[in-house]
Amino acid sequence: MTIYYVNSVTGANTNAGTTEDAPFASFSAVESLKLQPGDSVLLAAGSVFNDQLDLKYSGTVDAPITIGSYGVGDAPVIHSPNDGIHSLYASNIVIEDITISDTAGAAIYAGYVSNWTVRNVEVDHTGLSKSGSITFRTGSNITIENSTINDVNGDGIWIEKITGVTLLNNTVTNAHGTAADAVQLNDSSNIVISGNHLDQTGAVTPKGVLTLVRPVDAVIEGNTIIGGGFGISAQAGTNVAIHDNDISGYGGYSWSYAVGLGDQGDTRNYDISGNYIHDGAWGVSVSAAGTTTYIREDIDIYGNFFDDLTQAALKVDRPASGSFHDNFIASDVTPYSISPSIIAAGTFPVSDNTIVEEGATLASADSLVAADAGLTSHDGSTLNFDKTASDKSAVHHDDPVGENGVSDGTLLLRHFAKAAFEKHGLPLGNGDHTTEVADLAGPENGSGLSHHEIEPQPLHHSHADGPIVSILQDDLLY
Repeated sequence: MTIYYVNSVTGANTNAGTTEDAPFASFSAVESLKLQPGDSVLLAAGSVFNDQLDLKYSGTVDAPITIGSYGVGDAPVIHSPNDGIHSLYASNIVIEDITISDTAGAAIYAGYVSNWTVRNVEVDHTGLSKSGSITFRTGSNITIENSTINDVNGDGIWIEKITGVTLLNNTVTNAHGTAADAVQLNDSSNIVISGNHLDQTGAVTPKGVLTLVRPVDAVIEGNTIIGGGFGISAQAGTNVAIHDNDISGYGGYSWSYAVGLGDQGDTRNYDISGNYIHDGAWGVSVSAAGTTTYIREDIDIYGNFFDDLTQAALKVDRPASGSFHDNFIASDVTPYSISPSIIAAGTFPVSDNTIVEEGATLASADSLVAADAGLTSHDGSTLNFDKTASDKSAVHHDDPVGENGVSDGTLLLRHFAKAAFEKHGLPLGNGDHTTEVADLAGPENGSGLSHHEIEPQPLHHSHADGPIVSILQDDLLY
């Protein structure tokens, strides 16, 4: 396991390259080596390399080959008239702590590879001649984490035919181009996309933020997704969980949606829950461009908050089976737009959703009891607006109310709820006291309370439709 040092300022390719005092000067010296498992190639802080780094050799799972940095100062920078880092058939590679910018091609391009990790890498202004940022094609086990991608031409991250994709805590801002999304995954499986900030508000592109084409076994959770023509497009897939994301600022088209599915192929087993969907057009759209005969089944949509939408929270205009229940919908948002034939077939029921009024009126707890409000306080019903990471990691396909819905008489609002409810003048407290929430779980728990449903109704509704979420705090009902 050898460490090789490369310094574009003080190095020379005639050096041994194995000490900081005698580093190589350029990538050509590195490429002349036959790197072994466990070897590291470290680039000096402050160095600039105007060439492509070709990786030809593989590490092992326990001893990957690492490309990183050393020294104090700005991260080393790779510029290139081609790709920044290019590899075919090399596996077990770690790329970390470097910057790749102003490349003609992709920042990182790797094909037919497995077990790559890209971490703490900054990518800026790449794909100047041919579109590209971070690209992986064909292989397995790709992780991209804690990295920043900004102002690139082409998709910020583009992955195709990979089994095992993990995208954690990355920031992708403004991926430009006629076919560019912040992130696009094609024909991949075992996917986790979590904790990322994806922002296309300044992008020059007609497309959207996150696109998954035919995903299998995917979890998309805890991301902030902003701008674009759409938020998340997962039009055809199997076993897809979309949880606890903040999706906003999308629009520009009559069909623009926060979450879209039902086009481009069969769609099976989608769990869409706990998302804060706001400041856009449609909420969740189950639709298609034509009269396709695709299967759309087992689509469970619950526990989401819909606010400031120009179109309905739910759109279903093609044959589909699923349910839309236990969601929270701002009073200025149309709850749903469902084809009459689907309503008649009863394959996509709507139930137990709650209307949240703009500017809730204060009332005392005593007046609540006296009033015929249909709601009351319930001891022990606490507001949970920030689930732990371990709770979020579970996918509840088989238990749609379990940890992710209304459970055991307690109304659970996810991490988005604090901001959403404060926006409506419903403060949740500062941790100095318990915030109690009106129990909506129904009489089966002995509380004597009943469910409140949004019955099938016209698309335009008044502020009086549906129940009002009530929060008891310091003896006042909000």
